Amino acid sequence: MMSSLIPAAPLEILGTLRANGHEAWLVGGCVRDLLLGREPKDWDIATDALPDRIESLFPKTLAIGKAFGIIAVAADDGTMVEVATFRADSPYADGRHPGAVAFTDAREDALRRDFTVNALFFDPATGEIRDFVGGQADLQARLIRAIGDPEVRFAEDHLRLLRAVRFSAVLGFAIEPATFAAVHKLAPQIRRISAERIRDELFRLLTEAPKAGEALQLLRDAGLLKEILPEIDTMVGVEQPPEFHPEGDVFTHTKLMLDALPPKPSLRLALSVLLHDVGKPPTAQFATLPDGTQRWRFENHAAIGAEMARAILARLRAPNALIDDVGAIIAGHMRVADAPKMREAKLRRLIGAPTFGDELELHRLDCVSSHALLDVYDFLKSKQAAFAAEPVLPPPLVTGRDLIALGHVPGPHFAKLLQDAYDRQLEGVPDKSALLAALPPPPR
Repeated sequence: MMSSLIPAAPLEILGTLRANGHEAWLVGGCVRDLLLGREPKDWDIATDALPDRIESLFPKTLAIGKAFGIIAVAADDGTMVEVATFRADSPYADGRHPGAVAFTDAREDALRRDFTVNALFFDPATGEIRDFVGGQADLQARLIRAIGDPEVRFAEDHLRLLRAVRFSAVLGFAIEPATFAAVHKLAPQIRRISAERIRDELFRLLTEAPKAGEALQLLRDAGLLKEILPEIDTMVGVEQPPEFHPEGDVFTHTKLMLDALPPKPSLRLALSVLLHDVGKPPTAQFATLPDGTQRWRFENHAAIGAEMARAILARLRAPNALIDDVGAIIAGHMRVADAPKMREAKLRRLIGAPTFGDELELHRLDCVSSHALLDVYDFLKSKQAAFAAEPVLPPPLVTGRDLIALGHVPGPHFAKLLQDAYDRQLEGVPDKSALLAALPPPPR
């Protein structure tokens, strides 16, 4: 049954290795996912063939980690599959790479891996599973357990601290107590890992975990949140006005929103939810209102939060386009509530923005995770539907050439004139001549 889920490329490579007298197995996360009935994202093969031998058996290869026995092999359809020689690792000096490797057998190869559920070997041709570390039992028990001494495993590669949480959150498994204790003890070591590797794990956790809010809590319980996202950790205990946020503090609100994300959300949306209130802790004030009542206020938290979000994502080496989009969404997330009061031009600009889909979903999640009022969301959905038969933001009728033809000299005032004309167009001024007539005359 499992073999029917395996694509042609890894089967072809396995067949070639075995036909040439070599031991070869599917290994790692793909085997785990097959046994769980999940669709694997990647396919890895382990073999007793040495790297030079792997290269000689396949016409198209890439030595992506030959010193560690890893060769990427291109199947006939062009798909690349990592093929690794069984190996044992010498001590890790840098918390990431072994000092040296020795090519060995399947058992030794299993013992140097991270977690038991990731150290299973599977032969699709026979259905045989080789399990040297109790991985099948832990799959049944739904446990993430480090192989051998957890502290030794995490000392070898500190990123495994974060991977333990990701696997737990994505698979819905508990972390075995000794493994969790080691994660908590060694959590500060995660700071030795590059921002790019932390970013990749964190982004996968946010978009793949069925309950990303529970994953965020697990990060905090493990002591990792304050190490990688201290700005989020400080949300804990930041009170909010109960009339708007009966659910509790800023951290609780953020967790509820993350838990309510749709399945497989866009990374842009997941990050916008995670960071949308990051500006609240530094702006929190228990203020007296004009009517004499007192409550918590967060003046300008959207703008401040947007800048903080940009800095956090830059620290994680996120792509600039993603940083810009998330920053814009967070900066504008409070304006959505004012949509029913907006002039037609401003409303069209809001709905026509390339980030509007995620802005609208962020607003919905914000509401259902607090006061549960969806009147603004319903209003915007109805306006979006009304604009569906026409361009929300049609091409401008008035251009810079038209202004020059009227006698205006190009300069900084051009942008204001063009925006005024476009706003009138969006608000229903029917044609170009009417728009031009409404412009002020050029200065003499």
